[in-house]
Amino acid sequence: MPDLTKQTLRRELKARRLELQARAPDAGEDLADRFPLKLLERFGPYVSVYWPIGSELDPRPLMQRLHAQGATLCLPWSAPGQPMCFRQWRPDDQLETASFGLRQPLLTADRVTPRLILAPLLGVDTSGMRLGYGQGHYDRAVASIRETGPAFLCGLAFAGQLIETIPSEAHDIPLDWLVTEHGSTPFFLSRASAPDIG
Repeated sequence: MPDLTKQTLRRELKARRLELQARAPDAGEDLADRFPLKLLERFGPYVSVYWPIGSELDPRPLMQRLHAQGATLCLPWSAPGQPMCFRQWRPDDQLETASFGLRQPLLTADRVTPRLILAPLLGVDTSGMRLGYGQGHYDRAVASIRETGPAFLCGLAFAGQLIETIPSEAHDIPLDWLVTEHGSTPFFLSRASAPDIG
């Protein structure tokens, strides 16, 4: 069953990511230097980022760079029984701790609709299929945003998280782009519905 295969992969890739983080503690800074700002120009100003937990690649250096470039940043927000949405976040804003240790904006923060969504992951394959934590939050959020306009899904990861194949199901949404500490992979170019990023 695909789900069992995914669970096995999650365990293996979580261990791999922990090792990659230990080997490349400055990967977040390297990624920030290599992030293609043309994505912000095309899909900004609202950009969803994430607050790192565990061994996730640290996007905070990139968040600082995007903020300096005029991006309006937001973070995923969730509550029990509610779909994930996005709330605005500024560098000095207070955060609260949600389920699984996630850090998110306060309920009073403005709810926004990002068109550029930067997501963490456990693994990604050569077609852009992303393996997350199995809850489907990003898939549902991106699908919802795409009902009203474009949503460009970009993964942030260590280069070593790229593998050959990840099993997928109909509801899984592939990445449009991947940025690592070594550079970018534009997966959307191989798909017929590729958006024009100019």
